[in-house]
Amino acid sequence: MKKIVVFLSIIFCSFSSIKAQNGYSYYNKPIVTSGIFLGYNGGFGLQGNLMVSNFAKDFPLSVRFAIGYTTLDPGNALAARKIFINDATNGVPEKSGTDWNFRMDLLYKVNFLSLKRFYIFGGPRYSTFSGEFDFINGNEFFKITSSQWGFGLGAESYFMIIPSLDMILSTGVDYYLDSTIEGHDTAYNPDGTAINSRNGYTYSDADQAINQPQIVPRVMIGFNLHF
Repeated sequence: MKKIVVFLSIIFCSFSSIKAQNGYSYYNKPIVTSGIFLGYNGGFGLQGNLMVSNFAKDFPLSVRFAIGYTTLDPGNALAARKIFINDATNGVPEKSGTDWNFRMDLLYKVNFLSLKRFYIFGGPRYSTFSGEFDFINGNEFFKITSSQWGFGLGAESYFMIIPSLDMILSTGVDYYLDSTIEGHDTAYNPDGTAINSRNGYTYSDADQAINQPQIVPRVMIGFNLHF
């Protein structure tokens, strides 16, 4: 048994020596960066992200996970009231909208003009939209929500500020699938069905009144810190 162990140890050491001479390493050190983006994302948006590169030897893609928050116009307040609540028009409408979006991207480095670190990227998206409508002196407040899956594509370029910090210019577009729009006790579904629909209104009417994400252009600037 001892001779077998010695023999296997010699074989393993010899194999390791050969691989080392050929420039091969068993260990691969991932590159981890994290940072923030801000800019236009269907409204003013902020995004925090974590990116991992070189996590597998010779694998050409980086992976990025991000959470974004956007403030936006939620839609037409009077139309939303008619479609989801009632036909009353009293009160002064105030409105606000937010969107939490969760995204994963795969990034691939390409040669473009004279830019040294230019990447194209794409991946799945998930959005949770919320619009609040308050009719001051009209005794009416309601919230409209939707949750959607989507997909995004884009491109970005990295510029070193200091060795551990990059500035990033990023642009792209996200596309979200139609999803149920609901508020109060009413819901409109993309398949044409509805719960407690009002006055013959349809999903198309609700979708036109409410600014849930659909085709969302993005133009953002970011900063990434290397670990």
